Amino acid sequence: MHLLFISSLLPDGNAASGFELANRAIVEEYRRQGVRLTLAGFRRPGSAAAAPGDIDLGELAIENAAVGRGRKLAWLAHALWAGLPISAAKLAVLDPRILRRRLAAAGPFDGYVLNSVQMPIAYPFLLADRPSVFIAHNVEHLSAEENARDARSWAARLLYRREARLLAISERRICGRAAVIHPLSRDDQRLLGLGQHPACHPLALSIGRSTLPDTGRRTQDIGLIGTWSWAPNRRGLDWFVEEVVKLLPADLRIAIAGRFDGPPPPAPANVRFVGRVEDAQAFIKASHVVALATRGGTGVQLKTIETFEEGMPAVATRAALRGVDHTPDNVRVADEAKDFAAALVAMVAGARAGTVRRGNGFAFMLGQRHALSAAVRRGLADLTALLEPAGRPLPPARTDDVGADTDGSVPAGMMRR
Repeated sequence: MHLLFISSLLPDGNAASGFELANRAIVEEYRRQGVRLTLAGFRRPGSAAAAPGDIDLGELAIENAAVGRGRKLAWLAHALWAGLPISAAKLAVLDPRILRRRLAAAGPFDGYVLNSVQMPIAYPFLLADRPSVFIAHNVEHLSAEENARDARSWAARLLYRREARLLAISERRICGRAAVIHPLSRDDQRLLGLGQHPACHPLALSIGRSTLPDTGRRTQDIGLIGTWSWAPNRRGLDWFVEEVVKLLPADLRIAIAGRFDGPPPPAPANVRFVGRVEDAQAFIKASHVVALATRGGTGVQLKTIETFEEGMPAVATRAALRGVDHTPDNVRVADEAKDFAAALVAMVAGARAGTVRRGNGFAFMLGQRHALSAAVRRGLADLTALLEPAGRPLPPARTDDVGADTDGSVPAGMMRR
């Protein structure tokens, strides 16, 4: 089976964000199961050339932290004019005919793997001319609703509400047309309204790195790591700094790693912001205890998976445990600030005394990997049954229309150029 994996960004060889780590795990699993997978997407400006065989759609800056105010205003104007969510308007820069030709050049293929909602929203023909597998990394409209509730200005609140409305419509449409749907947790399956949908198979993710040996060296008592420019992550960090840290003893050493879009929040002297670290694995291992302070959002927290695969002691909110079927024995769960702080104090004391130890991260990793393999295998079986119901050959890819949907119309936002 030959599938085109359609994503906003191609991998650049240095997976750092949760989205990139999830993509790598999913791509590797498809290939382990014998699928010929061709990746297609844009590249970050200045990134390495695409891997041989990948479909490089050109350089494109799409991350808020990487562009200035002028580019953000241009995205907004394009989104309002085209009737698209801003997250999709960023990607709607190609004539759909050109994109069709670029994809067709990959040779005969059986279908698409649509990696998140943005590309099929920007280019609706991706839902129409071939069977597709939809990978729902998040429930995007709910994340936008949370951003609207947290917005500090009426203009931002209106824009996020618009984003949420358009994303909800698009998510229903994509889930209704996809042959297979892969959310990243059972919670997201429920939030997408899929219930017992027969072709919905949640994916359990694994980072899959070799576990580092424990040198016993700890440079901080409590460690946090994440991409703080992403609003759901920042919400959890602000809660931790503003509500939890003030309940902790001042002599506890706290280190926070990760990139910010703007300045970090004000914090006491025992909190260090160390920026983006080259080796996230080593940073986690240098902590007595890892704080997984997720508040809201959807999708899976890859920093949770990475922490558990290292077997590190942790305190986690329930939201941080999405996509995790079994919570390790050396993890405590707390949602209220006072309970979270009390658990951290007890866990750090236990780690210093040697009574709270590193767990069996390898066993956790194997459980996640087996669950991921089983879900992908079920999805491929569903797709195969649809592709070859009677052994008939598939039709050739269409390259002659301009983003037409199944009813022959041109969807809003698809420009003829």
